[in-house]
Amino acid sequence: MSEFNLITRLRDRGLISHIANEESLSKLMKKNSISLYCGFDPTDESLHIGHLLPLITLKRFQIAGHTPIILIGGATSLIGDPSFKEKERIFNTNNNINKWTEKISKQISQFLDFNSNKNSALLLNNNMWFNKMNILSFLRDVGKYFSINTMINRAAVKKRIIRPDQGISFTEFSYNLLQAYDFFILNKKYQVDLQIGGADQWGNISSGMHLIHRRSKKEVHGLTVPLLIQSNGTKFGKTELGTIWLDANKTSPYKFYQFWMNIEDSNVYYFLKLFTFIKVSEINEREQKKHINNQIINDKSFLAKNITRLVHGKENLLAVERITEFLFLKNINHIQESDLKQLKKDGIPFINVDHIKDLQEALVLTSLAQSRTQAKNMIISNSISINTQKIRKNHIFNRQDKLFGKFTLLSRGKKNHSLLCW
Repeated sequence: MSEFNLITRLRDRGLISHIANEESLSKLMKKNSISLYCGFDPTDESLHIGHLLPLITLKRFQIAGHTPIILIGGATSLIGDPSFKEKERIFNTNNNINKWTEKISKQISQFLDFNSNKNSALLLNNNMWFNKMNILSFLRDVGKYFSINTMINRAAVKKRIIRPDQGISFTEFSYNLLQAYDFFILNKKYQVDLQIGGADQWGNISSGMHLIHRRSKKEVHGLTVPLLIQSNGTKFGKTELGTIWLDANKTSPYKFYQFWMNIEDSNVYYFLKLFTFIKVSEINEREQKKHINNQIINDKSFLAKNITRLVHGKENLLAVERITEFLFLKNINHIQESDLKQLKKDGIPFINVDHIKDLQEALVLTSLAQSRTQAKNMIISNSISINTQKIRKNHIFNRQDKLFGKFTLLSRGKKNHSLLCW
């Protein structure tokens, strides 16, 4: 495809929230491959699924022949981006930031090709230049190009200023200039022509373009991807149970997969366009058939499998599929001990037990029943299973009930489960 079509196709997929200097960017990409960057501040030990969209967008540019640069904000994370935050972040220590930088860098390496012959991705850290800069140089060489009047009228800043209970510190207020300087340095030393980020980064990206124009007399470009908000008003990837992380130790692949299985039906085909590399024409065809034989459930599964494979790899996806078969298709034949450990982590409720008198007691202890009488009635009504097998009378647990000598799955109906961990 022509490079002009890359921007067109990003728009067709709903991947462009803002774009600056689109016509000149399209012309530039048509003539040459470009370098572009996206920044990630290490403010935790893992990225979350809110970071997926810019990462996948970088991957789309790399596939098209362009060179993606990841900028880790080793310096800027000491301050924290105030953009649309309700209050100031808690400051992080250098030690934590260094540890988190290492972990996040490994995560990012899964998405981009760092060993390509032509356009290998590059990983940088803005500590490289900020550690060498003093405050007087910063104020003289960067600060003088920015009007306070303009800065305080940016939406992200204004939202905090009008709140007398919070306000915004000078430290946070300066973040916008730090990110602008990142873009300036990357343009000067690495010929970066484009910065991308989430829609909440538009003010920061615009400042970078402004600084480069004032200091270098060059035109550069900015592009943001949508900032996804769920129907309850929370940011995409944040649930009542917490953030959905990309690190399998913080959010298990099974819970990650289930997040996508439980998205609203209205988002399925939109998310297929945003997060997968399936052709838009194929996605539109799928959407036209969504009401036939409940096809939307199959498409939701298709989405969940694609993203789980992208983030967690083929082996973890296979584990998720075994767990899903075990819980919902009652197929116990392929389950592995590691799968049950994953279930215990954050898949379903569990209790640790040494000894249980009988099934009725187990149902009460796991809150699948409120009383022994209710448990007895559930068993009689054929709604209780042990390891996917229906139980029709009260039961005393034995060695055969303990999968791998450690786990017993109790189920009430099709959707209510609890794990006994012996």
